[in-house]
Amino acid sequence: MARREREPRRGREATPRSRPARARDGQPRERRETPPRPRPAARKPQSRARTRAGAGTGGAFGMTGTRRAALLAMVVCALALSIAVPLRTYLAQREELREVTASQETLRAEVGQLEQRKRELADPAHVEAEARRRLHYVRPGETPYIVQLPGDAERELDQQRPETKPAEDKAWYEQLWDSAAAR
Repeated sequence: MARREREPRRGREATPRSRPARARDGQPRERRETPPRPRPAARKPQSRARTRAGAGTGGAFGMTGTRRAALLAMVVCALALSIAVPLRTYLAQREELREVTASQETLRAEVGQLEQRKRELADPAHVEAEARRRLHYVRPGETPYIVQLPGDAERELDQQRPETKPAEDKAWYEQLWDSAAAR
């Protein structure tokens, strides 16, 4: 910081000492007595920090520009952090709400289908038709006929057999063991 230059005092002490004033005849003049001037009250000694703050470079609260910028950065970071967590929670909840709404629509459609199925099964004629079709039920006195076309028997056997891996993937001893265990 630059020091303030001392301002010269006003009055006699401001000028360099000169010779006493002389009258025209060369004799020194008599000095008039002037009453002493009252001195201002003595100032309290100020700390260096206070005098520096008053020097004009400190600004508000006696802080330098760098300190003010650092304080501003800390305040901005604190605000950003205090806003970030609730904002993240809000966005996560919005996404969860979207997913729940979609699953709710799917469940409503499924409930509609199940209610339709319930109404169908409440009808005795529909239950009878399902029993005849699926379980091959017949009424007493009826003669059941099952029509089989060529190739239908093989399709039924293929549908009834469990799916197994082809024998080509296994080693010969595994194929042998499987064939022995199957008998």
